[in-house]
Amino acid sequence: MSLKTEAPKNDALAGGFAEPVFHAQSVFKLMMDAMARPGTIQTVAPDALPPAPLGVAAGAIALTLCDHDTPVWLSSGLAKSAVPQWLGFHTGAPVTPEKAEARFAFVEAGTPLSSFGLFAAGTQEYPDRSTTVVIELADIEGGRKLALMGPGIKTVTDIAPLGLPDSFLRLWTENRALFPRGIDIVLTSGSRFLCLPRTTKITATEM
Repeated sequence: MSLKTEAPKNDALAGGFAEPVFHAQSVFKLMMDAMARPGTIQTVAPDALPPAPLGVAAGAIALTLCDHDTPVWLSSGLAKSAVPQWLGFHTGAPVTPEKAEARFAFVEAGTPLSSFGLFAAGTQEYPDRSTTVVIELADIEGGRKLALMGPGIKTVTDIAPLGLPDSFLRLWTENRALFPRGIDIVLTSGSRFLCLPRTTKITATEM
């Protein structure tokens, strides 16, 4: 019995970067490259081991970008796990129940997506004051093919994330209409991720 009671606490204390400064710098460079080249798949090497159901890449991104000044929103499965305590211990980031207050949002795999407009979209003067939404998927490849166009893409980049709901393209089109406001998205699966900045146009490709 005592082991079960202590497990969440142990999960919260373990699983951070072994070398926080070095590993955070490494992940930050991957994030910058992924944002500059939308659709490019990156692999996180640092040994972050966040508590389930938060994936390795999502956990590494949280350790790198979240701090006491960045409120975080968690989907229900993450909120009920050891993730809030893990984030608090390793980053100091406060968890908020309000999507509009969050600088970062983390969504576990299989969670239905509602309107991205519920998150902070920034303002015309400060479009960067928006939420970055990190969505865990079954896989980064092997799903429905999507074509990406826009800044950072020479012509077209194809991606095929597995597990995005059918409503994703409609939600994304609504988000792009807010430009320069709007959210940015990171799709993760295990230790891999790719970025979809708000400037990226996404269309379905015929199978």
